[in-house]
Amino acid sequence: MNIIELFEKEEMLKAYRLLTELYPKMTEEEYSSQLDIMLPHNYSMIAVFVENEMIGVSGVWIGHKLWCGKYMELDNVIVTDKHRSNGTGNLIFEFAKKKAREQSCSSIGLDSYTYNHASHKFFMKEDFVIKGYHFVHIIDGDKMR
Repeated sequence: MNIIELFEKEEMLKAYRLLTELYPKMTEEEYSSQLDIMLPHNYSMIAVFVENEMIGVSGVWIGHKLWCGKYMELDNVIVTDKHRSNGTGNLIFEFAKKKAREQSCSSIGLDSYTYNHASHKFFMKEDFVIKGYHFVHIIDGDKMR
């Protein structure tokens, strides 16, 4: 397995197939447009490859919040079904933790759907704790994935 951080849109477009595992209705055009918006705002990706196949990916944001200061947020942590439980997720998290320390972040956060119990178990094994709830007020349900 090889892990790298992606900064260029062309590299990130290769993650489309993985993202459709989480968002099956997302088109490649929508994904490309979202990247155009996110990239100027400190967005990158961590990607895991076996040979030339991307088997795991997570978006990465670094920002600031009043309650914690500088932090890293992992966005859409995805590992292909056939590569789960083989260390791929752990590799992503170890890479992220190292980057967060290098960037002097106070914490790493992520969101997880309430029904995704398998991911909750994994995140807790990686020393993440449930700190609160993420509430959402939906304005346009058609835009929600």
